[in-house]
Amino acid sequence: MVEFCPKCGNVLVPIKRKEKIWLYCKHCNKYYKPKKAVKFSEKINSKKKEVVVMGKEEALKELPITKITCPKCGNDKAYWWMQQTRGADEPPTIFYKCTKCGYTWRSYS
Repeated sequence: MVEFCPKCGNVLVPIKRKEKIWLYCKHCNKYYKPKKAVKFSEKINSKKKEVVVMGKEEALKELPITKITCPKCGNDKAYWWMQQTRGADEPPTIFYKCTKCGYTWRSYS
């Protein structure tokens, strides 16, 4: 069962403090006694993470292709990807790279 901060409404996180379990609000920086018994585990999921190193051309081939006209050579296919280039409250920028001439351009949503 999830408990919420009575002051701000954020989710309370179980934290071990002075050998007792407390519910902590990260927003208000306050501790609360749990209303019900809370199960607390300090186990961390230790799955191995793998890093794959690719060359630029290999990585490019992994990108999806869309039908769009290249403004430089007129080719109708380009790789595309999205990237957050402005604030988090702004939409991401879509980048395109022509499959024929390699010209890169962007589109603001």
